Amino acid sequence: MAAEVLAHGGARVTVFDRMPAAGRKFLLAGRGGLNLTHSEPIDALIARYGAATPHLRAAIEAFPPAKLRAWCEASGQETFVGSSGRVFPKRLKASPLLRAWLRRLDAAGVVFKPRHRWTGWVDDGALTFETPSGVVTERVDATVLALGGASWPKLGSDGSWVETMAHAGVVVAPLRPANAGVLVNWSDVFRGRFEGEPVKRIALSLGTQITRGEAMVTRAGLEGGGIYALSGAIRSAIDAAGEATLHIDLRPDLTADALAKKFGVARGKQSLSTFLRKAAGLTPVAIGLLQESQAGKLAALSSETLAALVKAVPVRLAGVSDIARAISTAGGIAFDAVDAHYMLRQRPGTFVAGEMLDWEAPTGGYLLQACFATGVAAGRGVLTWLKR
Repeated sequence: MAAEVLAHGGARVTVFDRMPAAGRKFLLAGRGGLNLTHSEPIDALIARYGAATPHLRAAIEAFPPAKLRAWCEASGQETFVGSSGRVFPKRLKASPLLRAWLRRLDAAGVVFKPRHRWTGWVDDGALTFETPSGVVTERVDATVLALGGASWPKLGSDGSWVETMAHAGVVVAPLRPANAGVLVNWSDVFRGRFEGEPVKRIALSLGTQITRGEAMVTRAGLEGGGIYALSGAIRSAIDAAGEATLHIDLRPDLTADALAKKFGVARGKQSLSTFLRKAAGLTPVAIGLLQESQAGKLAALSSETLAALVKAVPVRLAGVSDIARAISTAGGIAFDAVDAHYMLRQRPGTFVAGEMLDWEAPTGGYLLQACFATGVAAGRGVLTWLKR
């Protein structure tokens, strides 16, 4: 995005990419349909960025969802709003948009140099890169760094820039997994039977924070939209206490009293699982979660206690999944370390964008929206810098 803004502004632009081809992580983002942004009102959308909202507001207001959708459609990729309010390209793929984008950049004169891993600066300020041919240096008038966080490092964003920034005196908050799965010490029986099973139409809570969504049982714990929505709170709770307890409401559409009445009916010769399925509409994996939480003593519970359990199944979380498998990254360059144009105060003429900055957001299009918007802002910042 920065390259496109700069090229259209009259600058000569070269993109140095660590990977053999551009957009590797963008293609990964498209694996689930490429959720570009969200259609909710702009103030509600900007509020999704939490503590970073004041720092991202200007960039997102300057390049809001409407402009992002118009940009996509100018590339021949129509968009639509899904039932959840999320915005996708109609083709539900990243590759057509990426190909069109690269053609536009090529037509604008942007040069791409793949297999160039940025490693820092030499004494005179020139950029240094590791390449298959050895170390090379490049002298430029201005730089935009868009090196990502540390999730999915095999696609190029391994967070190795953090040390370089620290040596340059730039304040960087530690990179942490965001929108990540959680670790649960499942019993072998539960894991063996329910690994890969979704738990749908549930509500999840951690302390006072509650969200609706779904989760997927994994060998190591839980993943999914409901988990990701609580990612920051879960991470903070585990940091503070070493563990946390998540509560899952398996029937958020029913009250505990209503469930207790259903469970108060004589079970007869039905197995407990059959009774729970028929009385409360619980799926096998939901019943498995109940059994797992009670260590096999579920049958001894009263109707009221069972109902209360269905409304708040405790799941003890042992940790957060590794950052390499996280959807996105929290932490990064502190906003105090950049000016209003995202230029590093310690390195005039060097701008940063995307996940290098210290922000996080839930899934739903907010991640790409802020990456696009900060890329545009950094590009405009460079144009202003070049005209100084």
